[in-house]
Amino acid sequence: MSLNLRSYWAGFKAVIVFTIIVIVYTFFMTGVGQLGMPDKANGSMITNAQGEVVGSSLIGQSFVDSKGEALPQYFQSRPSAASNPDLDEDNVNYWAAASSGTNKGHQDEDLIKSVTDLREAIAEREGVSVKDVPADATTSSSSGLDPHISPAYAAIQVKRVAKERNLTEEQVENLVKKNTTHRGLGFIGEDVVNVVTLNLALDELK
Repeated sequence: MSLNLRSYWAGFKAVIVFTIIVIVYTFFMTGVGQLGMPDKANGSMITNAQGEVVGSSLIGQSFVDSKGEALPQYFQSRPSAASNPDLDEDNVNYWAAASSGTNKGHQDEDLIKSVTDLREAIAEREGVSVKDVPADATTSSSSGLDPHISPAYAAIQVKRVAKERNLTEEQVENLVKKNTTHRGLGFIGEDVVNVVTLNLALDELK
């Protein structure tokens, strides 16, 4: 066999071996995921009382009407920069393919105006002072898909949600606590409230 043929044959065998390794590795890791942590491996999907998939606990959702106005019976998410206006979907502002932040600096005039206007609108909606509106209520996350808000933002929404649903504020506060994730190991990150699972819990409250 000539030198060129031996080189081609060696290259061909290498391709076959590494292809098999990749396939076996993929099936192995898929199996480990399905057996060890099927919920996370399948996208952390969440279902309602009827067993219907209504979203993922990792992806935010918009709780607004057809005009983009906040639905008063729901906790509101933080803004999202991941949008696709061409999509005719409820969650056009949490489009995973457009995951990103605004890429606007803190001195950008449009961003400043947007934050200022939104802060004033939220203060009026929740019946609080402008200074009591937390930063995450008016700014998007770096991914644009974050389903979480700060406990501070959740706190100023409790009274409105309780009133709209004829619940006591204590009932709503308890649901907020149940849907709050605390700092990892007690010091990593911040406490956050998952708006998607919280609103689902409100809808299923008997």
